[in-house]
Amino acid sequence: MNGSDLSELYKIRFTEEQLPRKNAIWQVICQQFLQKLISPSSTVVDIACGYGEFINNITAKRKIAVDMNPDTRKFLNSDIEFHQCSALQIDHDLLGCADVVFTSNFLEHLPDKKTLSEFLEQVMEILKPGGKYIILGPNLRYIPGIYWDFYDHHLGLTHLSLIEALLMKGFEPGICIDRFLPYTTQNRLPNHPWLVRLYLLFPWAWRLMGQQFLIVVSKPIQ
Repeated sequence: MNGSDLSELYKIRFTEEQLPRKNAIWQVICQQFLQKLISPSSTVVDIACGYGEFINNITAKRKIAVDMNPDTRKFLNSDIEFHQCSALQIDHDLLGCADVVFTSNFLEHLPDKKTLSEFLEQVMEILKPGGKYIILGPNLRYIPGIYWDFYDHHLGLTHLSLIEALLMKGFEPGICIDRFLPYTTQNRLPNHPWLVRLYLLFPWAWRLMGQQFLIVVSKPIQ
């Protein structure tokens, strides 16, 4: 899928009316949970950043967004560096620059496990020693049918299969939450910012509604 195709798909999937609510939800997720994993002095690279919901709402010294979609640039805050390119062809000047690499709902779009393996190798090259790779994604274990309702989902992953792939590539294990966020913000509660705030305060609710995993691994220091 090229940048133009991606632009059209995003316009179908996310209407302009939905975007402010989606951004407000991400603001809560970042401020209340994800920021605890990221130092404000960090360099953060958000790969396949979409419309910038994560990178716009996280605090970091240097913020870099990567996406093929040419429309992405207009949604990003002015303090964000934008690289319009494939996630598998990231600019060489980003290698070794990142304290944190972040991807959300991206790995399932890769065409096969070989491509996933290549992508994980690239993440390892982008990270500084000791840097974190933070991953959010739908967990096939809990949504075996509706996982495939999105046209561009190709690769089926559970939290366990992804952890295996990460360990095989040399990442060190950290956090693995198999049930974290609901699958989408479009058709399942909590879908209002204040409900999301409450949801994040009560991990027991994650066990009832969570269908996305949160995984954090790190690049070895040596």
